[in-house]
Amino acid sequence: MDHVHLLVSLSKQASISSTLRDVKSNSSGWVHKTFPDQGQFAWQAGYGAFAVSYSNLNDVKRYIAVQAEHHRAKSFKEEFIEFLDKHDVEYNEKYLWEWS
Repeated sequence: MDHVHLLVSLSKQASISSTLRDVKSNSSGWVHKTFPDQGQFAWQAGYGAFAVSYSNLNDVKRYIAVQAEHHRAKSFKEEFIEFLDKHDVEYNEKYLWEWS
């Protein structure tokens, strides 16, 4: 697996960066403690975060639910770049896949 999807609701006081820092830190510790043979596990330095309107929550839930099946036809990297291009998000591909 090379990525995960999280659907979260953040309070006005929570930042995306601090929330992802906590998720990465806690989950990394859990993986290393629970699966000692996964010593090579590491999170990518960055992340992608997107706002979702309340009216689209069910669509996003369905999208996340079928990821394993979906990525048999298209890789995460292909899909992510298509998504960025579709929404005119500027990026430098050099930095998209940088690992910590």
